[in-house]
Amino acid sequence: MVVKRYFVGGLLLLSFGSFAQKELPQYNPNSINPIARYEHLYKLRTWRRIDLTEKQNKGLFSRNGEITKLILDAARSGEIPDVYKSDSLKTKYPKDEFISQMTQQAGQAFPAWDPAATYYQGDVALFNGRNYESQIDNNTGLNPEQAAAGTAQEWVVTTKGKALDYQARDVTRLNLVEDIIFDKRRSRLYYDIQCIELQVLDPNTNTFKSLGFYKYKDLEKVFRNNPEKAVWFNYQNTAENKNFADAFLLRLFHGTIDKIENPDDATIAEIYRMNGRPYREAVWAMEQAEMMLMEKEHNLWEF
Repeated sequence: MVVKRYFVGGLLLLSFGSFAQKELPQYNPNSINPIARYEHLYKLRTWRRIDLTEKQNKGLFSRNGEITKLILDAARSGEIPDVYKSDSLKTKYPKDEFISQMTQQAGQAFPAWDPAATYYQGDVALFNGRNYESQIDNNTGLNPEQAAAGTAQEWVVTTKGKALDYQARDVTRLNLVEDIIFDKRRSRLYYDIQCIELQVLDPNTNTFKSLGFYKYKDLEKVFRNNPEKAVWFNYQNTAENKNFADAFLLRLFHGTIDKIENPDDATIAEIYRMNGRPYREAVWAMEQAEMMLMEKEHNLWEF
């Protein structure tokens, strides 16, 4: 009887424990059209690198109609409420920190021009609220404003010392994070974009610098609310210009696969580098990954 009571008590504890377990959410809150978890036959997260200077992506980067300009302006104005530090979309940038990320060159104060001082090539002096850079050595007594307007141009106006922000056309790379989901009920593959990162080439370090991650759910709303600005430019037929949101929906861009989710959270290039393989093999592997995903979609239709 004692053993029986212990057995029944154990069963009760197990049953209560199973009820106490926290259920996983069935819908992704960051998805525009979320697909219930129980409908997923296949799911894989990928990271794609979109080069906006590439010919196929020029529609997103037309002159004065850059997607980067619309995003950055919306982030500054508050139309995009949150900018995130990573693709986990958990840690947000404080407003002042985000604004500081936009600074390409910090401001610097230079001493006022002294007519008695000797300046050498590359020296900078302040005169009438503008910075002038000397173009010659032993530059003494020459008024910078008059010299800059003359033919010899011993002085020229310079942006040195002036605070400069990154402009929309400086931001030439988008990193797109998306879930590839095969819906078993509808027998169809869906590309569920989660967020987009803006990257700019920093001239100080010659490396790409992140300007934040933007939840695609917020971006899609901005694209729909600004149809006159969010224009994907069709250079072959401008009667078929589309909204940026439709361009992403129709996959009218080219993005190279940079990473497929893996236990090491490493990019394809990092995986090959860790294995002592040359970078050119990683480039081939990126293209191969694209083909493998296409083949996977084809095979899923067989079920």
